[in-house]
Amino acid sequence: MTSKPLTAKKPVKVRIFRPRSKLKDKAGGLGKGNETGSLAMDALAAAEAEFQKMAEDYPDWVGGYITSLYKEYEAAKTRTADMRQPNFHRANQLAHELKGQGGTFGYPLITTFGKSLYDLTVGACGTTDNHLEIMKSHIDAMQAVIKGRVKGEGGQVGAELVQTLDAAIKKYSAAPQPA
Repeated sequence: MTSKPLTAKKPVKVRIFRPRSKLKDKAGGLGKGNETGSLAMDALAAAEAEFQKMAEDYPDWVGGYITSLYKEYEAAKTRTADMRQPNFHRANQLAHELKGQGGTFGYPLITTFGKSLYDLTVGACGTTDNHLEIMKSHIDAMQAVIKGRVKGEGGQVGAELVQTLDAAIKKYSAAPQPA
């Protein structure tokens, strides 16, 4: 048995290319020549001013969502339970928006109530008269937060709103459905 002699292969040159991270530059990373970059302070101030304006307008903005929720509630009231699913679905979409916004603009109770309403109305949820009353309790709680401009956790008023909503949920969850 004869074997072939091993021959040395030519060394391979490997080049590693590291493309410049433009995102890093924009976000204030290393700038040209490795100096530390920074955010443009005037752009940051303009963004903060725009955010503050949005935060000031938030109660009016949310008022539109709450009005739409009331419309879905009123429309569902006129239908039989087996025909209410589209109203609960639309309420779910509105609640999804509200649960994502409240905390951002200083109204975490809107987020709390929006998430609870979202959970109530997700998927093939119940659409009985009791479910409808639980939906209304959520909408009323959000309306109270916005009308009262209850920011943050709301102190005593916020605690009472949470307790009132919890009591309504328990009442209508435990109550027998009217025949």
